[in-house]
Amino acid sequence: MKINDIPIRLVDLKHYRQSEGELQRTADVERLLSQMSGGVAIDVGARDGHFSKVLTRYFDSVVALDLEKPQVQHPRVRGVAGDVTCLDLPTGSFDLVMCTEVLEHIDPEALTSACSELARVSRGHVLIGVPFKQDVRIGRTTCTGCGTVNPPWGHVNTFDELRLLSLFPTMNLVEVSYVGVEASSTNELSAYLMNLAGNPYGTYGQDEPCIGCGGAISEAPSRSLLQKACTKAAHLVRRVTEPLAPMHPKWIHCLFGVKGPG
Repeated sequence: MKINDIPIRLVDLKHYRQSEGELQRTADVERLLSQMSGGVAIDVGARDGHFSKVLTRYFDSVVALDLEKPQVQHPRVRGVAGDVTCLDLPTGSFDLVMCTEVLEHIDPEALTSACSELARVSRGHVLIGVPFKQDVRIGRTTCTGCGTVNPPWGHVNTFDELRLLSLFPTMNLVEVSYVGVEASSTNELSAYLMNLAGNPYGTYGQDEPCIGCGGAISEAPSRSLLQKACTKAAHLVRRVTEPLAPMHPKWIHCLFGVKGPG
């Protein structure tokens, strides 16, 4: 199984950033940023600093924030440690707050708080990037430690336009754009059978821990003959409805702006 043409055991982020899907996503981010110039930006969930460096083309200085302080080698990027659900930053600190590949991972109970924090620290714009209408029944994993069924890549939240709008009620929507296209989907019966089979083709080797016990999800559980039969049945059932799945974008970008007085 692959994502953006990269094997699921993703280690080399530099390689990942050069995949076709990532190049398209970066190009769309730059298109949205091209209408901005100068000031201070923050990249929330910076990881390898890829988008932090992109931001330096449009802003005078950039803060790269992640749970652990990012080590970004760029003279105008400053790494800091922080939690998106409770940002230790003054209100209205940044001309742009950028947050991609993050909100899909946030505990659903803390998601509203995270989005409120992103809006609070912005004095200009907030740029959000998340998977669009992802079917998280595909690529699920079963933890060998506690048996919990996990969504792929730790994506515990799914999004469309209306949900994103509801999460930023204090801001104006400036622009919505879409990146990539796919038609990946399954059905309840196929997903149920794959769960019985132990989800052998999930995103094992992902960085995200089990949502149940917090342990590493490193390898698929061993399967019995009955589970192997369930796997085959799940594939057959999925083939029935998969051709009917509508095409839709892989990613959505939403650019929000701070509301003026009144």
